[in-house]
Amino acid sequence: MEEYMLPCFSKSLFGVECLGCGTQRSLLLLFQGDFIGAFKMYPAIYTTILFFIFLFFHLIDKSRNYTKIVIITAILNAIIMIVAYYFKHFY
Repeated sequence: MEEYMLPCFSKSLFGVECLGCGTQRSLLLLFQGDFIGAFKMYPAIYTTILFFIFLFFHLIDKSRNYTKIVIITAILNAIIMIVAYYFKHFY
């Protein structure tokens, strides 16, 4: 499965990791059952998964309004991504 991972275009072109670097490896660690390793690889993995679950429900289930939850999880995910990126590069 690791041989099919996509390279980071930002890192390939500019030599700088993007905010999403580590997502694929973190998902692989989740599939292998290493939940702590997945968090260490990409701290926003769990909020990203929650975001996509609620986004899926928002698009499929029109009887309920998931807009607030989608926005809150997106903001929370963005904050975690930015803080983790900062700590990864400056500490």
